[in-house]
Amino acid sequence: MLAGKKALGGRNFDSVLVLGGAGLVGVQVCRQIAHTFSPRKIVVASLLEDEARDAIAHLGREHGEVEFVPVWGNLFVPSSLAATPPWEIGGAPELREQILDHIYGPIDQAYPDNHMVRIIEDHRPGVIVDCVNTATGISYQNVTDGVHKVRARIDSGELSSAGGLSDVETLLMSQSNPQLVRHVLFLYRATRAVGTQFYVKVGTTGTGGMGLNIPYTHGEDKPSPVLMAKNAVGFAHSGLLFAMARTPDAPIVKEVKPAAMIGYRAVTYKHVKQKGINFRLFEPRRDLLDPGGSKVETRESPDSYEELGPLCTTVVDTGENGLFTRGEFAAITALGQMEVVTPEEVARAVVLELCGANSGKDIISALDAAVLGPTYRAGLMRQVALKDLAGLEEQHSDHSVALGLLGPPELSKLLFEVHILARAFGGSRTDILYADDDGGRERTPGEVVERVAAFMETEAGREIGRMAISVGVPVLFADGRTLLRGPKLNIPQPQGNETGFSLDDQGRLDSWARKGWVDLRVSNIQLWLERFRSMARGREQVFNQGTAGVDIKTYIGGDVFEIGNAVAWIFNNELEGYRLK
Repeated sequence: MLAGKKALGGRNFDSVLVLGGAGLVGVQVCRQIAHTFSPRKIVVASLLEDEARDAIAHLGREHGEVEFVPVWGNLFVPSSLAATPPWEIGGAPELREQILDHIYGPIDQAYPDNHMVRIIEDHRPGVIVDCVNTATGISYQNVTDGVHKVRARIDSGELSSAGGLSDVETLLMSQSNPQLVRHVLFLYRATRAVGTQFYVKVGTTGTGGMGLNIPYTHGEDKPSPVLMAKNAVGFAHSGLLFAMARTPDAPIVKEVKPAAMIGYRAVTYKHVKQKGINFRLFEPRRDLLDPGGSKVETRESPDSYEELGPLCTTVVDTGENGLFTRGEFAAITALGQMEVVTPEEVARAVVLELCGANSGKDIISALDAAVLGPTYRAGLMRQVALKDLAGLEEQHSDHSVALGLLGPPELSKLLFEVHILARAFGGSRTDILYADDDGGRERTPGEVVERVAAFMETEAGREIGRMAISVGVPVLFADGRTLLRGPKLNIPQPQGNETGFSLDDQGRLDSWARKGWVDLRVSNIQLWLERFRSMARGREQVFNQGTAGVDIKTYIGGDVFEIGNAVAWIFNNELEGYRLK
């Protein structure tokens, strides 16, 4: 039973945010959530203000016990541009630059300005249902058309002109992957910051469930590049949500992905409008074509034609999917075509997932069940590979530590640090921590630093140093001033054409050392000693409690440790970089 119809399974239904809440599916989601959970507040977000206000007016009359709050604006841009039409942004160089910074600039700077982030932070929802047709919004910027324009500018030598630069910036703004990745990262950060417990996405297949032979197109090509881009973005979005669902501190993530046309809202006779443009009825002009030389213009001024008034016809209104005539609706929903699913059925699947029931329509769960995870056999072979690597490493007096190809730079830095400590003390964690065999006296960080410094002057130490600096990982010695380096540094990372950085404060040096330099200073050695003590305590817990003592914080290796396992322990416990499933 729901506790006062406010929560289920610990989920907070006090405040619910429905993105795209004024749309065809969004309104039905709001209705069913209001009926099932009676939350205190449902925030209805829409692109346009009048749509959001109209939706809450209808919903408020049906569910007077729930407060419906309208919010509006473009979720993918800074709040300052949330109400600015796309064509105005595309026509203003300073606005294009702002959008490019928002997509490609430092995420820490872009995050607080994002309009979706602002809405989430303002209303702090426990549950978010996202009914925005994200794939359509991103893919219909038509990157293919942008490429054609830029190539034409290149061919004509006009690329450096004002128009050419405008086309290049527009092409950069239309790239789907950077926008989508940033959108999901914004969502992850914001939901984590406000404690959102549940996120459900109503996604899209991009083709209404059809295949590459889909006959509907946005141009002469079949299949349509725009439609295929929508398909690609829709499933790329699912992949990112799959990753978000496997992130320990993220909300519970679900996605319901309809694979048919969603319809419908109403049947009506009306003046046809699309994206704010009124369709008009014209008297045709009769032209004679000359195949040998006539030029057919695809666009001409409407002023040169006799206007007969607004274009009105009988249509079925499918919400954000548009208006369809009787013929179009019959064709697209016929057996073997997209067919049709109702918005109420989509909303029902969403609410079932929110209730904790198994709707069978969550594709994140389906992906979890279908992916091939770690296996027992592979675990056994891992041990064989590590043993063989150790034997070959000893045979060649080698140091198989890191090449930096896996990334991030912090991984290489940590591997080299623990390898140096292991070699300096014979590979035993106990010998690093204690100055005598019975564990009676702990070594001080200063003692360990002196031992490491002496080791780095041996041939083995110099070999490790050569390996580290050759793959871009410098070694900072205990004095904090002496740096062993090679021709390249992985950290700090070059930005654009900038390759040099001024060392203007101690904080900058500490940041670089933390991210990608082998740090042999006392403060970092102290940190390693604390880590080794934590690992030892975890190992004792396994000994005393068996399998019950094993969790993500446990270091299950022995006293002579595998350096990769030690660094994995850091990733698990300090960087929270572990898998959830």
